[in-house]
Amino acid sequence: MKYIYIFLLGFIIPLGLAAQEKPAVSAGMNKVKLDFRLDAQGHPEYAVYYDQKPIIKPSRLGVKLLDNTGLDHGFVITGTEKKSIDEQWNPVWGEVKTIRNHYEQVIVHLKQNGQGRLMDIVFRVFEDGVGFRYVFPKQPDLKNFIVTDEVTEFALAGNHKTFWIPGDYDSNEYPYTTSAISEINNQPIVASSDDIAVKTVPDKYAVQTPLMMKTADGLYINIHEAALVNYTSMQLHVDIATYKLTASLVPDALGNKAYMSAPCYTPWRTIIVSNKAADILESKIILNLNDPSKITNTSWIKPMKFVGVWWEMQTGKATWNYANRADTVGADGQLIPNKTHGANTANVKRYIDFAAKNGIQAVLVEGWNYGWEEWFGAWKEYVFDFVKPYPDFDVAAITSYASSKGVKMIMHNETSGSASDYERQMDTAFRFMNKYGYTSVKTGYVGKIIPRGEHHDGEWMVNHYVRAAQKAADYHVMIDAHEPVRPTGLQRTYPNWMASEAGRGNEYNAFGHGNKPEHETIMPFTRFMGGPMDYTPGILKITDYTSLPDKQIHTTLVKQLALYVVLYSPLQMAADLPENYEKYLDAFQFIKDVPVDWDDTKVIEAEPGNYITTARKEKGSENWFIGAITNENNRNASVPLNFLDKKAKYIATIYADAANADWKTNPEAYKINSYLVDANTTLNLKLAKGGGAAVSIKQASSTKGIPIYK
Repeated sequence: MKYIYIFLLGFIIPLGLAAQEKPAVSAGMNKVKLDFRLDAQGHPEYAVYYDQKPIIKPSRLGVKLLDNTGLDHGFVITGTEKKSIDEQWNPVWGEVKTIRNHYEQVIVHLKQNGQGRLMDIVFRVFEDGVGFRYVFPKQPDLKNFIVTDEVTEFALAGNHKTFWIPGDYDSNEYPYTTSAISEINNQPIVASSDDIAVKTVPDKYAVQTPLMMKTADGLYINIHEAALVNYTSMQLHVDIATYKLTASLVPDALGNKAYMSAPCYTPWRTIIVSNKAADILESKIILNLNDPSKITNTSWIKPMKFVGVWWEMQTGKATWNYANRADTVGADGQLIPNKTHGANTANVKRYIDFAAKNGIQAVLVEGWNYGWEEWFGAWKEYVFDFVKPYPDFDVAAITSYASSKGVKMIMHNETSGSASDYERQMDTAFRFMNKYGYTSVKTGYVGKIIPRGEHHDGEWMVNHYVRAAQKAADYHVMIDAHEPVRPTGLQRTYPNWMASEAGRGNEYNAFGHGNKPEHETIMPFTRFMGGPMDYTPGILKITDYTSLPDKQIHTTLVKQLALYVVLYSPLQMAADLPENYEKYLDAFQFIKDVPVDWDDTKVIEAEPGNYITTARKEKGSENWFIGAITNENNRNASVPLNFLDKKAKYIATIYADAANADWKTNPEAYKINSYLVDANTTLNLKLAKGGGAAVSIKQASSTKGIPIYK
């Protein structure tokens, strides 16, 4: 095949008819190279290479429309544009203070023979991967149109080792499976996942993104999307024979995928690649492909830690509902309390006292409002009242008490999937938050979605989550969304959308089958690629925390500490009960100390499914924090401290698994020691099976009596 390479900068050059027979456009950055061409039938194709090795073999591009026509064939290239960008920007909060956005962009202008419809494909080539999207210019022959499918392919070069969950329209909360591409079949996983509330998986060969892979020759590949707005989410259909992945779009109630009005564009499709696993975790491609903040004044957006009335409900100690049923009323017509309601004034004040005592900024309370009596399973549209507290929750008194203690309150708005009702009540709910001083809200979407027939990951809900973030910004409220579509970097555009769940969190250790020890070593390469997760770490009571038999957190106590560094979120929960933290105050000190906003992040070592060691520098400080975690195997993590100021001395406090610690047999055994270290020190951290290590490193004001680390 003959390729004609065209290098253009900042302007368009039409191609002659002879060039249209076998055109090609190429772009590259460091080891990453992109090729684009049209085949003989005018099908757009692209290929991606890393260090001259094929990552994506020639793969089709385009979309299908409802009128049985496709913007995927019969094209000619009318011109191309090419430019290079190298800039920096500062996130409102995040893992680093400054982000470099360096790429080479190629826009290919296409025109379809016969109908004359126009479509552009924009490619951005970074040093660690490629992003591309479809753009539909304003044109007379394509105004309002419906997308029924996407032709986008990712033809992989081999039968790679893959870390995956099923492509479910309504849940991202599955445990991860590690297998070859040829072995992917999600049906056994779906069938065994009886701890997931709503499941919709029509394609047994569908997997969710972000999808993480490793090649036989040691390359790491991650496929996802960025800037998902006004479109449905992309899953991937797997051809287990050819190793070709094809975009599989989540449908709406009518089976359509997206409703578009030109001029418009799709989300970016992203391919991140490196020969080092740590580079995948440090990539900023997805953030760079999102638009800058639409919020001009961001001074009110504050990362923070919080405790909450939550884990006691998960473990069965308390309930969300004030009464067992909505029709359980006494002679006075009032609900009869069940006496196990957790969100009562006295209990909430106890959490406020604990937060104030330990420098925790906020308290979350779930189950405070009417609606929990019959909130799940009925597919009811009108369930919750977002401004009516239960009789035992004195919202005014709690607000006053929290304010007197210097503690913020976090609102909880569960919708039970009735997004339509939440939209009707949004302004009322946010005005209520403003009135009572709630600066943030945790939203929830447990259950089947209303409007009925829509899915959690479909276009209607994709836009609902954005509308919620926009509305919250109008009222200066930060959002932590649970059960939403998995993130795609929109925290750059809406920095008040600080965290999401959209993954299998720590809670499954309470009511589900639990999370395997490898789980947290996979999630940063998958779910966390799109943005922060409210994983709810910090459970220090590893056993005997619930009346259910055989329940146990599948980590050591110290690994729970390390998760605060490894699993990033600007809203981090200290998820355990106050009385449990009181039993482990020396270990709890790390949770008190660890920040939630950072100036720098360095992934020291990583291997998906096996281990991760991460070091982060506190925002506006010289303090560093390290988290190291492993899977079911013990290991030694070697951590050079060469990122420290070479002129300074530091005190490193090491929270380590005890010599006899084991996630299954002795999970709560730990030791804490402090040492004098500097930039020449290398820490040797011994991690137990299912364990970890957590280290705080602070500049030494005095070195007297502190042993030197050896």
